[in-house]
Amino acid sequence: MTSAVRRPVPTDSFPTSTSNTQAETEKVLLEHLPAADKNAAATLHKNAHMQFLVRNMVQGFPARYSSQDASQPWLMYWTLHAFSILQVGLDPGNKQRAIDTIMAWQHPDGGFGGGPKQAPHLLPTYAAVSALAIAGRPGEGGGWDQIDRPKMYDFFMSLKQPDGSFLVARHSEVDVRGIYCLLVTATLLDIITPELVAGTAAFVASCQTYEGGFSSASQPYYGPPSSTTAPPTLLQSPRPALGEAHGGYTFCALASWVMLQPFLPSPSSPSQPKINRKSLVRWLVQMQGAPVELGGFKGRTNKLVDGCYSWWVGGAFALLESLGINSASVAPISVEKDGQTETDTDWDDIDDSLMNRKALQEYILYAGQHPVGGLRDKPPKNADAYHTLYCLAGLSSAQHKVVPSPTRQAELLDCWTVDDGVDGGLRKRILAHALSYSEEEGTETIVGGPPNRVNATHPLFNLTITHTEAIMAHFYGQVVPPRIPKRAAAPKT
Repeated sequence: MTSAVRRPVPTDSFPTSTSNTQAETEKVLLEHLPAADKNAAATLHKNAHMQFLVRNMVQGFPARYSSQDASQPWLMYWTLHAFSILQVGLDPGNKQRAIDTIMAWQHPDGGFGGGPKQAPHLLPTYAAVSALAIAGRPGEGGGWDQIDRPKMYDFFMSLKQPDGSFLVARHSEVDVRGIYCLLVTATLLDIITPELVAGTAAFVASCQTYEGGFSSASQPYYGPPSSTTAPPTLLQSPRPALGEAHGGYTFCALASWVMLQPFLPSPSSPSQPKINRKSLVRWLVQMQGAPVELGGFKGRTNKLVDGCYSWWVGGAFALLESLGINSASVAPISVEKDGQTETDTDWDDIDDSLMNRKALQEYILYAGQHPVGGLRDKPPKNADAYHTLYCLAGLSSAQHKVVPSPTRQAELLDCWTVDDGVDGGLRKRILAHALSYSEEEGTETIVGGPPNRVNATHPLFNLTITHTEAIMAHFYGQVVPPRIPKRAAAPKT
């Protein structure tokens, strides 16, 4: 257990309902720490969480989930991927049941709806395809080859807006979370094209707020058309962000930005859209709670910590590595000791992550687990399917440092077997870019020891590396080279 002084978050002399709730939350969280004299080990109760998931999948969700009728693909994805992170595989019978259920959500006009015969929507489309990546397979009845990719592409294009954004569904709103869902789906299924994502990177960049995080959308402004038959001209400025920076929007915007890198011109190009990396890092770091909040993450400034942001904010740090942002690119901290100046780069036995990985794991293990199974926002709330997955995904991101590997990327590029001259090798670059993520050797950190270990999850897609490689190899028509197992170093605890 990490020792730390757990002082209350500072307040002024004018208490409000917000500051009162903060103080109450701190008190409850501290009650979930083990007593100092017990020296209790932090334990991930895997069996209890597995039973929670099994009850939901086999017996059906409780009545309170009826409000999630338009989110049935999400309930499936949250359950299946939680099993994957917990290192639990499904038997063939339950896999086929899952496939058949998922395919009943496919809309005849393309994409997937939130349930049978519901209108197609970008968010359940992502959830359905991600669930198929876990349970599905090639061939008849396997789900993968029954996805109508041409109609899905047409559905995506029908949602595209002049400013590069996308509606989440027909006659609906623009939301960067929908863009993330579209880009993941199009990347996994090999239907992402320059036509589809034209202008999208500039839109994503325009959603960054003054704080450094990202909001849900931005406001486009247009100038007069160049001719009487031309559409109005989109102005590159102003494009103000709409709303405040939020953990979910920020993860989706940052992951979208990373997925769009193969489509962008060189960084020196004047037409290259840009994001403020320095303010982004500052905002992400500031979202991690103080020791009195057990190191959990919050989703907005001056809000309470919440277990789901273990992934939406904690998981974003791995994406920073894709942009070359890590502790080495941040100015080292200098300290005076015994008359000599030392920097944090002088130490080789410390965790150099930009977030406190041990503290995040402690929040999940001490406060995120419900006593009867499943994971939650924070005590005393109940467990639910959503928080069960995203707490586990956040735990995975804190245990495993999964970053792009130039060596793995070179292997993927060398093994490409399709004549890709038509698009200048774009498909090859997309595949290699997406599948280059590997766990950095010697960086595994597991609070509570090896029994608490969970599977690593892909920072972009939130699927295991195995499931990501399998579905992309199928749709890109490639044989992905096997990963050479490395000698496992003893994990830090």
